Amino acid sequence: MDVSGSVPPVKGGEPEVAAAPLAYEGVWRFTAPAVEGSVPQARRAVRDLLGRQEVPADRDLVYSLLLIVSELVTNSVRHAALLSPEVAVEVAIGREWVRVAVEDNHPYRPKALEADFGQTGGRGLLLVREITLEAGGVCDVEHTSTGGKVIWAALPLTTPAASPAATPTSAV
Repeated sequence: MDVSGSVPPVKGGEPEVAAAPLAYEGVWRFTAPAVEGSVPQARRAVRDLLGRQEVPADRDLVYSLLLIVSELVTNSVRHAALLSPEVAVEVAIGREWVRVAVEDNHPYRPKALEADFGQTGGRGLLLVREITLEAGGVCDVEHTSTGGKVIWAALPLTTPAASPAATPTSAV
C-alpha cells in the first residue's frame, strides 16, 4: 500500500492502478490526559477500533498491539506528564500492517534497557521491541516538529514472510 498517498509509479509506460482501499484501512488519532487512567482507556479504544473496522488480525496480534499500546502510554504517563499533560495515540491500518504510535511533548528520547533482574521496572521499551521483532514488525522513536517525540511499532497482518514493501519503513 502506498501510505504517502502519492501518484502510483509508472511501469512500462502505463500508470500502475492502485488497489482501492479496503474497508478497514485508515488512520485514527485520539488524545488523552497523561494520567494512569488513560492506559486502560487507550487499550480499550484500540481494541474497539480494531473490532469496529473488522481488521483481519488474529488474537495474538491484537494482544501484542494492546500490550504495546499499554507500555507506550504508561511510559508517557510516568515519564513525560510533567512536560506533556496530554498524550496522543494514533492507529494506522494498512492493507497488510497495523501501526500504533504514542506521542507526547517531552523531548527525551528513551532507549530500551536490557534485562536487569534486580529491577522491577524499566523494561517496557525492551518488551515493545521484542514483541515487534517477534511479529516481524518494526519500531522506532522519532522527534516531532514541536520538540516532543513519537514512539511507534508496526506489525504485519500477514505472516512475517510477507513482502517487505508492505511494511512501513523505519530508521531502526
